Amino acid sequence: MAPTMERDSSSRIEYEVFLSFRGSDSRQTFTNCLYEGMKGAGIRVFRDDDELQVGQKIKEELPRAIQNSRIYMPILSRNYASSKWCLIELATMVEMASKSNGTKEILPIYLDVNSDDVKLKTPLYRDVFVQHETNFDAGQVKVWRGALLEVEEIKRLNLKNYRGYGELIKVIIQEVLVKLNAKYKNLTEHLVEDHVQVDAIMKLLSVDFRGVRFMGIHGISGIGKTTLAKVIYNKVSSCFDRCSFLKNVREISRRSDGLVHFAEAIAVKHPQFEVQQRYFYPRR
Repeated sequence: MAPTMERDSSSRIEYEVFLSFRGSDSRQTFTNCLYEGMKGAGIRVFRDDDELQVGQKIKEELPRAIQNSRIYMPILSRNYASSKWCLIELATMVEMASKSNGTKEILPIYLDVNSDDVKLKTPLYRDVFVQHETNFDAGQVKVWRGALLEVEEIKRLNLKNYRGYGELIKVIIQEVLVKLNAKYKNLTEHLVEDHVQVDAIMKLLSVDFRGVRFMGIHGISGIGKTTLAKVIYNKVSSCFDRCSFLKNVREISRRSDGLVHFAEAIAVKHPQFEVQQRYFYPRR
């Protein structure tokens, strides 16, 4: 099973991920690899050098991009705190997330720093803030410091816990897809649940099981089979990279092109997958 990421057409979300990073540290290395990996996974991601058009004012466009993003991803590298713009972005992300009622969140990436660095307990960031206090308004620096300390309290992904960029990037993309799928369910959440049936099916599905499982829900018309299937779908969809809920299977499969129709429906939702029609044959 693989989850869809159907978007609410009324949503103002323009980007799914906003990358905040120190260009001199990681623009051509980690951040570039992460950016290309997320694009390849179908994630709409903002990176300033690609998204800001010539002549646009960074001061005006970056807040707009942050406002219109779903997941904020500060990439905390050794020189991140030395950048005024990185700290402005960080403070804006913290403010936006705190006012979003859970619709926006921050996923920090510790590239080559540790918790004590971000808590200003080591000279790495602490000395930089001493310089900031000399060069900038004290109130502004206090906001930056508060944002940094608040981000440190959030669950993060740290490069030191992985074997290299490739493994960490794979984990990041998986985490983002799970978060997006949990947010953008393509089925209504206002469904009446039969908790006994739902609990029984969830136990049988055993989502943590690594194998493949098939399950049928049968009964006479009108007893709520489809509703039950939708409830289960909403509960398990965020556990997978991608998934699809296919309706009216019996009716469509009876058509000569029924299976091809299903394959094309999945391809529309997951354009990164090529539809291999040679595997589907019309019913005889």
